[in-house]
Amino acid sequence: MALRRRDLLLASVTAAIAGAAPADAQARASRWIVAWDAQGFHRTATPGDEAGAAWLAGEAASIANGVSSEEFALDRIDQTEAFAEFNGERIAGEKLFDSPDTPRGGVAGAAGPVPGDGAVGLVELSPPAVYSPGFIQMRRTTRQHALVAVTKGERPGLALLNAEAFRTPYGPAILQVSSEARERLFGAVARGTALRVVCESRRTPARARNVVVTLTGRDPARPPVVVMTPRSSWWQSTSERGGGLVCWLEALRALAAEPPVGDVVFVASSGHELGHIGLDAFMARRPGWERTATWLHFGANIGAAGGRQTLQSPWDDLRALASRAMADAGQPPDGLLAKDTVPNGALADIHRAGGRYITLAGSNLLFHLPQDRWPDAVDVGVVARSAAAFAQVAVALTR
Repeated sequence: MALRRRDLLLASVTAAIAGAAPADAQARASRWIVAWDAQGFHRTATPGDEAGAAWLAGEAASIANGVSSEEFALDRIDQTEAFAEFNGERIAGEKLFDSPDTPRGGVAGAAGPVPGDGAVGLVELSPPAVYSPGFIQMRRTTRQHALVAVTKGERPGLALLNAEAFRTPYGPAILQVSSEARERLFGAVARGTALRVVCESRRTPARARNVVVTLTGRDPARPPVVVMTPRSSWWQSTSERGGGLVCWLEALRALAAEPPVGDVVFVASSGHELGHIGLDAFMARRPGWERTATWLHFGANIGAAGGRQTLQSPWDDLRALASRAMADAGQPPDGLLAKDTVPNGALADIHRAGGRYITLAGSNLLFHLPQDRWPDAVDVGVVARSAAAFAQVAVALTR
């Protein structure tokens, strides 16, 4: 029976995609991504974040009823000073948002590799490092009082790391600097030059919001479907977040046209770069949904120029459904992760609870870099085809 139902769902996906209008889809994708790019930095609880929320709520309201906002509180970090200094040269950076500040005036003294015995440690880190046990151990065990992290992205620049422990800072103060400062810093340390590191900030009580759309189905006894994507980030993050937002809006358009049998809740969450605190707030209002709901997740870098797209789910029927839909849309996935892979970040709790989910995410040559901007960072064709596929996946899951 389960196989028969899956085959029917896949057939409905194929038929619906065959009637899609790619030119219209690309035009919508371009319009939405251009608007997103123009809003500035989308950091949680900042003007750019609020601009993104207002824009997305307006777009959603033009498609369907049931749009709302769910606020959550946080202490926003407002940086005041962040730099490394040696021999009269100052290199500006940004503090890691889940590390403490330095004492006023900074930390000065001998510098060396991490771990080490000097006052300051110098280390090279890429954005994915935050999910590794070694990263946490390094921060908890080092005796150095401040660290300078030279960020390492796929391209030169300041590739900021997410603050996974935003509410509970730990370890030494950590200053993040651009990879373009690498040779100067490592050269200075090799010559025995002392460094001074300053990370000073203030925490300001603030509120951010998740954009939520609730579509009430005909059968309230059906387990809910949640369609989610993060919408906050360090920079404009145009290709990092834009593709997921296009997929989210196209899924909403599809379900507004074909009302679901069961309830469907769309959420575009803030707080993503700060340990997913917005999604935590969303789930706290819906206890048990990590086990009972089916989750359709649009992750980072969907349609990033030069990127690869990967599907992930421990459930065979969801993997088959999404794989077929993407192939029929002319955008087959570049990879399918092993079923026992524990996803990073937002989906980890759902995975560990045995929940049903499927997620699409990609790689990005400009991941977490300020250069991630329209138009060069985005492959609109890939975005539109991926969104067309997953709009029909959303319809299939809600029949």
